[in-house]
Amino acid sequence: MKEFLNLLRALVREPSVVGMEDAFFRVLRRELEEYPVRVTRYHGLLVAEGEDPESHFVSAHVDRHGLMCTGPNEFQYAAFIAGNRGELNGDSISEQFMETIAGRFHGQRVQAHTPYAGSYLGQGKIIESYICPRRKNLIFELDGLDFLQPGTPVAFLDRLKEADGLISAQLDNVVSVAMLIELIRSGFQGTALFTAGEEAGRSWRFAAEWFQRHNITTDRLIVLDTSPFPTVDDLEKQDVVLRHRDSNAEFDKKLTAQLQRECVNLGVTYRYKDLYIEELNRTREKPMSIGRTELGRLICATGGDIRGTTLQLPTSSYHTQLETARLSSIDATMRLLCRITDVR
Repeated sequence: MKEFLNLLRALVREPSVVGMEDAFFRVLRRELEEYPVRVTRYHGLLVAEGEDPESHFVSAHVDRHGLMCTGPNEFQYAAFIAGNRGELNGDSISEQFMETIAGRFHGQRVQAHTPYAGSYLGQGKIIESYICPRRKNLIFELDGLDFLQPGTPVAFLDRLKEADGLISAQLDNVVSVAMLIELIRSGFQGTALFTAGEEAGRSWRFAAEWFQRHNITTDRLIVLDTSPFPTVDDLEKQDVVLRHRDSNAEFDKKLTAQLQRECVNLGVTYRYKDLYIEELNRTREKPMSIGRTELGRLICATGGDIRGTTLQLPTSSYHTQLETARLSSIDATMRLLCRITDVR
């Protein structure tokens, strides 16, 4: 866990604003080239292949939420700017959380960097954040970055915090990236996919193109992610989160059932997120979406040629710099991953 936390601590400091992930991909590539895997960069994707690349496929997205300069001293939530609005129909978890998180950013420090090279440009502070009813996006007012040009990414200034068996930072989804690197370090011989643009609903395209480029079909893809819960106390009710399906598709029943069996064998507690949300919706006036995931989009778009299931880390304070997870859940996730991918 010490080595894992050192790795995560370093990755958290590196900006990776959705749509502007190039600099983070270079950091990730340097890390992966320390291990005996073949690393290949594609548009929106970094792939690390072991000695038996088609034995197992595991995916994690590298992008995190941040801001983009869209005009003179004007900043918007990067995932929801006009170029990404094609899928904004109110059915995503991110959209439904937008009103909840709108006021959480007051006083947050941010840092700007050049879009491709990742060179540091300066720091500022969020003095106001609100939803624009016409643009239906989070608008931010910043102090200290009025010199930026449109198209410049602005990341939340983030540091990993550890206390009382919990870690917190903007974990979605750098924590899964760190876990996947740790899996490779432990001897994973399959294929690891690191995708861009998940928070904008685009990552599935990059993964689909890679599978189609190499004429590969599989029912063994495991997609890592975080899964939000209301409070830190809710995190103690399960070690990991599984899913039968999302709003787009049903996940592979055989692989999902195998994950559940391994949870039982390892003494890992689990909860199915789709069933959890359906249960909550019985008491809610406005039903909550069960979510649209990278995997669901991928299954739907490929007609089931690419299938699998998700393994998610339960967190609270979703999409903030205080997103929190239990170290015991990370340990449980790693043990499950090692078991399901034959890493001994």
